[in-house]
Amino acid sequence: MNQALFHYIAACPTAYHAVAYSAQLLQAAGYQHLPEGQLWDLQPGQGYYVTRNRSSLIAFRIPTGDLHSFQMTAAHTDSPCFKIKENPELPGSHYVQLSTEGYGGMIPDSWMDRPLSVAGRVTVRTPQGLAQHLVDLQEPCALIPHVAIHMDRKKDGGTEGYNMAVDLLPLWGQTGKSRSLRSRLAEQLTLPEEDILTTDLYLYNPQPGVSWGNFLSAPRLDDLQCAFSALTALLQAKPSATSLQVCCLFDNEEVGSQTKQGAASTFLMDVLERICLGLGQTRQQLLTALAHSLLVSCDNAHGLHPNHPEYADKNHTVCLNGGVVIKYNANQRYTSDAVSAGLFQLICQKAGVPVQHYANRADIVGGSTLGSIANTQVSVNTVDIGLAQLAMHSAYETAGSEDTAYMVQALTTFYESTFTAAEDGSYQLN
Repeated sequence: MNQALFHYIAACPTAYHAVAYSAQLLQAAGYQHLPEGQLWDLQPGQGYYVTRNRSSLIAFRIPTGDLHSFQMTAAHTDSPCFKIKENPELPGSHYVQLSTEGYGGMIPDSWMDRPLSVAGRVTVRTPQGLAQHLVDLQEPCALIPHVAIHMDRKKDGGTEGYNMAVDLLPLWGQTGKSRSLRSRLAEQLTLPEEDILTTDLYLYNPQPGVSWGNFLSAPRLDDLQCAFSALTALLQAKPSATSLQVCCLFDNEEVGSQTKQGAASTFLMDVLERICLGLGQTRQQLLTALAHSLLVSCDNAHGLHPNHPEYADKNHTVCLNGGVVIKYNANQRYTSDAVSAGLFQLICQKAGVPVQHYANRADIVGGSTLGSIANTQVSVNTVDIGLAQLAMHSAYETAGSEDTAYMVQALTTFYESTFTAAEDGSYQLN
């Protein structure tokens, strides 16, 4: 399982690549692509997927019988990194640097003195208008160098703040000796450099994932570990007679999701409504199905740190290899409540998967995730879960070697289950 995870992460250096590679896996399993700009013809038992902006994807399988509910998972395709600006090179007297800005909340030190590569998408001029292409230079081609400790004694045991426009500019090459970024892109795409119109390019860590001891380490575990698990579960789950099985992979979670392809967009509701209309159902039937549904928001959790256990809430510590984590927050940064968390605990018990409970220490403000954001557009019972990891938002993160399999098993069981809600607040689980 972990080798498949490493392969998935390596194939997904950016959100665009994550969607493209996920689409390949879906197509290989018989899922059909549905363009948003065309009418849909949906068939019982068939799997489909829809993309938006080529960086978000929603896959689903039509039930073989009458639609009763939606069994939905959500993860995100993006990770904190450096976005390369449109005019990329900053020439100097000796060096060429890349003009970049931070995307999301990264740990800057983890990106320094590390060979980095470039990937993303490029728009090009064609005789018909405009086309998009994915690019990935794959090989190391940039690096952000530290200042030697002899020249900056503040770094001696300290962690001073970094200036994004000064300290974290990537080194690209030497003046007069380095090819431009656009020329390398044009070579990879085998087209004239002048045909490149504009770009969405990012620096990424190309270091492969590794297993060691009881752990695994890789780039972009937050949140590709959950994206891989949710997609794998959808592909291996048995078809449902009454539930629409849905897997959402959203872009832009790391910057707030307020985009046309983010969890705060209408993307999910647009897809659900089009499905119901395509199956001959009314909006009232759509809302009825939502009342019997559950959304599982999958985004990793902070594991107990070996050097700083004081950062964890004393009786809500979660450990690597401890199983699926259910996350709680009084201010609704996580959406789990007694009902949604209780339902998911029953699922995990049915799957034979251990469960842990996580909450931030009351005086430490944590991050938010997809669940509460998606709920602004699709009102449905939602539980926030994840897997425990260390060094979240580092260029290279660490998790437990057993937990990916736990997550896949839990989500597979979830997809194969059906909930029926009663007026008294009770649920029947099948």
